[in-house]
Amino acid sequence: MGIGVGVVLLVLGLILVLDVIQFDINFIQDETLGWILLIVGILAIVLSLVINAQRSRTRHVEDRR
Repeated sequence: MGIGVGVVLLVLGLILVLDVIQFDINFIQDETLGWILLIVGILAIVLSLVINAQRSRTRHVEDRR
């Protein structure tokens, strides 16, 4: 789920940065919002990959007595 959300944010950020779609928001510029979404998307993908890598390295030991 984290990788998918990161990719969606990445694509939305690129769309806004490259001026494919322009929004009329008074308190923030389109390009600034695009850069924010782009950075958050990259961070979401990286964090998702790191968390998944940590999960695969853990091992569970069953102790029967």
